[in-house]
Amino acid sequence: MAKKKNSILDKNASAFLEKYINNAAPTGFETEGQKLWLNYIKPYVDYYFVDNYGTAVAVINPKAAYKVVIEAHADEISWFVHYITNDGFIYLRRNGGSDHQIAPSKRVNIHTDKGIVKAVFGWPAIHVRDAAKEESPTLKNIFLDCGCSTKKEVEALGVHVGCVITYDDEFMVLNDRYYVGRALDNRIGGFIIAQVAKVLKENKVKLPFGLYITNSVQEEVGLRGAEMITHTIKPNLAIVTDVCHDTQSPMMSKITSGDLACGKGPVLTYGPAVQNNVLKLIIAAANKNKIPFQRAAASRATGTDTDAFAYSLGGVPSALISLPLRYMHTTVESVHKEDVNNVIKLIYETLLSVKNNHDFKYIKLS
Repeated sequence: MAKKKNSILDKNASAFLEKYINNAAPTGFETEGQKLWLNYIKPYVDYYFVDNYGTAVAVINPKAAYKVVIEAHADEISWFVHYITNDGFIYLRRNGGSDHQIAPSKRVNIHTDKGIVKAVFGWPAIHVRDAAKEESPTLKNIFLDCGCSTKKEVEALGVHVGCVITYDDEFMVLNDRYYVGRALDNRIGGFIIAQVAKVLKENKVKLPFGLYITNSVQEEVGLRGAEMITHTIKPNLAIVTDVCHDTQSPMMSKITSGDLACGKGPVLTYGPAVQNNVLKLIIAAANKNKIPFQRAAASRATGTDTDAFAYSLGGVPSALISLPLRYMHTTVESVHKEDVNNVIKLIYETLLSVKNNHDFKYIKLS
């Protein structure tokens, strides 16, 4: 029997990760990122398809009756052009949970039919602001400047109401320890599930079920892509990966957000949407393979695509494997390299323990 390969982040994978993170895929406009993802994963799967809104699914064993989903979401938070003033400034609306407080002085890309238009979030200098009446950034006062002096000039560039806007910050590695960039929430998840497919292929694993590696759209506006694709796939089991908050940095509260740390392993969530027998299977796989993990509790919903799968089709047994992340919904989202490796390993080892027609019901009727 060939020795299992655990060297996941080779040069090809690393190059894909950087390209995939740097590509813009705002909610509702994920197409180019989905193309990148599909082109990367194609060699490791038997079949693939997309739905009408752009969710991409790569399949191993598509003819199998029993269907297992591993899932991440592909979209990133962004902005919409909402209003262009007569003197050429642009006001915005959120597309997802964009943070207005980090906007001032950031550089952005406005996506138009004519291509990218560069712009900046302007902000008055410290010298001219009244300290006694210091204004914080809000949606009412942040604005874009694309170097134009009239609305007509702005529109001549191809900018109109509804154009989507993303930050131009790019991927980097910090201290050879952290991956840093915008949109690690949750394109790092899309990278992870693609690596699971890669390792399955390299280890020549023959799964007894169909594996649906699913990169969903529109999570940031309410789990919409996952809701749609669940009805298309009709899975028997769903294992979702997303990010959660590292709580070790300043201004984070362990009392409200739990005691979770980058570098200490995947986070397994307890909560109503998480099917306990699936969770036990994942914990058993972690313990058997000496994969470190942390625990979190969700009061009601997990706030991830887990909820969309769990509460569809009469209830799909679902669980969540999260990756601790610092500085969520900023342009410097950060995850630990070892956590990325361990999430890949944990999903892989869990899949090896799933049986064909695996029954996760709490109550077995005679």
